[in-house]
Amino acid sequence: MTEAWRGRPSWIAAATVACVGVPQVGPAFGSGVEVTAGDVASVVLMAAAAILVVRGRTRVPRAALLAFGPLVATLGVTTVCSSDIAASLPGYLRDLQIFVLVPLAVVLVCRDRRDLGIVCGAVLGLGLAEAGYGIWQAATGNGASIGGANIRAVGTFGAVDVMAMSVVAAFAFVLATAYLLAGVRRSRGTVPAALGGLAVLGAALVLALSRGTWLALGAAVVLMLVLFDRRLAVRAVACGAALVLLFGVFTGGDSSAVTARARSMVGSVTEPDRSVNDRYHLWSAAQGMWRDDPLTGVGVKNFAEYRDTYAGIELSSGSETHDPVNGYVRQSLLSPHNQYLLVLAEQGLVGLAGFALMLAAVVRGLWLRRRPRDPLWLAAAGAMAFLLTNFCYSDLGGPTTVLTAVLLGVAAARALGPRRPAPALVDRHGFRVHRPAAHAPGGAP
Repeated sequence: MTEAWRGRPSWIAAATVACVGVPQVGPAFGSGVEVTAGDVASVVLMAAAAILVVRGRTRVPRAALLAFGPLVATLGVTTVCSSDIAASLPGYLRDLQIFVLVPLAVVLVCRDRRDLGIVCGAVLGLGLAEAGYGIWQAATGNGASIGGANIRAVGTFGAVDVMAMSVVAAFAFVLATAYLLAGVRRSRGTVPAALGGLAVLGAALVLALSRGTWLALGAAVVLMLVLFDRRLAVRAVACGAALVLLFGVFTGGDSSAVTARARSMVGSVTEPDRSVNDRYHLWSAAQGMWRDDPLTGVGVKNFAEYRDTYAGIELSSGSETHDPVNGYVRQSLLSPHNQYLLVLAEQGLVGLAGFALMLAAVVRGLWLRRRPRDPLWLAAAGAMAFLLTNFCYSDLGGPTTVLTAVLLGVAAARALGPRRPAPALVDRHGFRVHRPAAHAPGGAP
């Protein structure tokens, strides 16, 4: 059994996840391109997957080729049609890495449930480690600055990547929720551990003060509850709404950072703060780029070059961050903070079509193979829901990009990989229970 676990190539994917948390110490490579420890590990992961294919130990599923093939083609077309091909080449390679090569590598190295469990376990471990460190930062005043106090939890990523820790913790929260729901029905011994993990992750997410992550995670968890048990979802949403109402009543006069950030979500439309206002201007600039180049856009990685041409004078010149490690840093606004608008502006309708087809193929595959009682399937569905929602007001960048690619690969493995037998049912005494002859809806036998 020990050798069976050690000899699995999925440990390389797990190591890639662990490397995401390694702090970035080197300078940026070129304009807006950084090579992190996770990027280096992802190259090893892709090489290992290629070796498995060459040696005949695995093969690329046909469904995966149909899903990722159009994206490869559209990326190539929009890069060739770019106004500056040389500037677009790094972006082309980056998109190929994140949206095609790393997810495909995860599909190839995760050949069964144990492999997927190893990768998901690594995500949980990374999330808990970052969450614990983030809580310590907020408690001791060693986090990122907000409102003049260094109380924002940012983990090992620092204020330069202020949202990174919240994304990592959110992915881990999705996985812990899936295991908790499955544990209630199968193995109640996992429930206390899952609840403890959720408590740590939840506290870190609150202290991260990331409004976008709160919204995306809420959408993902609600979807997971609905898929698992609609009655449970109704009860959970009702309890959550009651807790939010009580929180609002008891903190009516509170001016804490958490309360202020929560209230700012309500006024994002009528009275947006500077951050939200800048985002609206960036969205407008992205739409302007698309209107002038509707088919192929301005070229991959060229948004920053055209930003000032299309953005109004109200747009800030950059965002300001500060923490005890990095000090004061002013960062340029290099993207529209909306993945869909970023693809539309830089790659036009051609690029958006390839991107949308890839996402649709993964979602469709998950739906056709749905097994809401399977924690791995439920986690994949939750991760996709989080990504699809988060992409509405955020785009990929920074060290967590590789983690997103790995989670996309986990979802693709459940949706597009070889059909695997469903997990065995176990009664409360630990004995295997034979499944009935009927198949799960849309699933494999």
